[in-house]
Amino acid sequence: MVTNAIRNIVIVGGGSAGWLTAAVLAARYRTLEQGGLRITLIESPDVAPIGVGEGTWPTMRDTLREAGVSETAFFRSCDAAFKQGSRFNRWVSGADDDYYFHPFVLPQGYGEADIASQWQRRHAHVPFADLVSYQPHLCVAGRAPKQATTPEFAAVANYGYHLDAGKFGVFLRTHCLEKLGVHYVPDHVTGIRSRDNGDIAALHTRAHGDLEGDLFVDCTGMQSMLLGKHYGIPFLSQRHVLFNDSALAVQVPYAREDEPIASQTTSTAQSAGWIWDIGLPSRRGVGHVYSSAHTTDEQAERELRAYLKASGAGEDLPAPRKLSFQPGYREKFWHRNCVAIGLSAGFIEPLEASALALVELSAAMLADGMPVTREQMEAAAGRFNATFTYRWERVIDFLKLHYVLSRREDSDYWRDNRCAETIPERLASLLLLWRHRPPSRYDIDRIQEVFPAASYQYVLYGMGFHHAPGPAPRMEDGAAADGFLRDAANLTRRMLPALPDNRALIDHIRSHGLPR
Repeated sequence: MVTNAIRNIVIVGGGSAGWLTAAVLAARYRTLEQGGLRITLIESPDVAPIGVGEGTWPTMRDTLREAGVSETAFFRSCDAAFKQGSRFNRWVSGADDDYYFHPFVLPQGYGEADIASQWQRRHAHVPFADLVSYQPHLCVAGRAPKQATTPEFAAVANYGYHLDAGKFGVFLRTHCLEKLGVHYVPDHVTGIRSRDNGDIAALHTRAHGDLEGDLFVDCTGMQSMLLGKHYGIPFLSQRHVLFNDSALAVQVPYAREDEPIASQTTSTAQSAGWIWDIGLPSRRGVGHVYSSAHTTDEQAERELRAYLKASGAGEDLPAPRKLSFQPGYREKFWHRNCVAIGLSAGFIEPLEASALALVELSAAMLADGMPVTREQMEAAAGRFNATFTYRWERVIDFLKLHYVLSRREDSDYWRDNRCAETIPERLASLLLLWRHRPPSRYDIDRIQEVFPAASYQYVLYGMGFHHAPGPAPRMEDGAAADGFLRDAANLTRRMLPALPDNRALIDHIRSHGLPR
């Protein structure tokens, strides 16, 4: 008989992080009655989720499919829409025609030819993403990434989602309770009882008494009730690298019911931050994220309202909701028998929608590496901490890349972002290497990188980065690269007329569903 067996998993906190973690774990393991695990989620009925994480990566499709979710039900319940990448406006120079895309589709021929160098030698007058991928053209034309006959979770063009984060948490809760056997305790945690060895033995709740567990997952948001407050694991601020610490968020109704739904997140640079604009079927989610050290709340709101007016929003919008945060992450994420997932582990800023992706990655690694006994937990924790320290550092590198390459001179915010002392050492060394060659899989070399080398290429070249001239390639290498560029152009010509309007497909899914 196994002693000290891990059988009872207690998740503290609901919202997207808590319920997504519960769904991943419960879908992976049989219930305790079947010899598996008992998954219990405690959620305070009085604490509303922050609910601003409205963008996902394409990985969410596999996460939902593996949890047994219906994509049709997800669209209907979560006010969901397709996301095919991000568009960045005014990040380079601030001019009206300054834009680039970071699409979810890899460059055509990626890994098979040096597409980036051929683009720079012969086609640098064309935006990089527009030349090497068909997806920016789908976004500009308002096309969906699949057809009405495409099965659930399958794609013609790679896609993630935009969604209502509050509705997403409720949807996952219903799925976990009705389909996956998760035990739900709507109650307040009022205390923590420890074992002699320092492990958490039980959480005391107001109405249900002590709830014992073998492993506790902290999804309590920025308060980090277990890992931060109880265990005192330090928070590593990253404000010296990424300055944004405030946001103003507002929900914007459409002027017409048939108004187009954007198929990408649009990020528009401002004097001391940037504005996100996300299209859902019933509304837009818009917000201004900014640095309180470089502007005031009043100036940030003026810029937000000017943006909304220019984008056709009405005059009678509600006052935006103010959010404050400290960019950073915990010194470690798994301590003793407690794992932090979601905002309790850290938060940087919403650029490139890494928050929900890190929840997915954390829940998946916890499920894959679930220790069988308490004796195995330290080894599992060590691997988890090393992996996610690396991942948080890479997120920071990639987000900082967007800022260090800007040539804007209109404020101290943009100038300060280019100061050498604010650039992480690893990113600085990569930029030095990339002066003479494109980012490659040898630079971003882990199997499960948060952002692959292709993403670095999209941002580098979108921001106007160029290499110093290097040795000319063999003639056949250049010909191969040109062939892939022709393939990208041909795919664009074929896909534009073949794919439906984005809103039209979403309306079809909500009315008729997708084939399974």
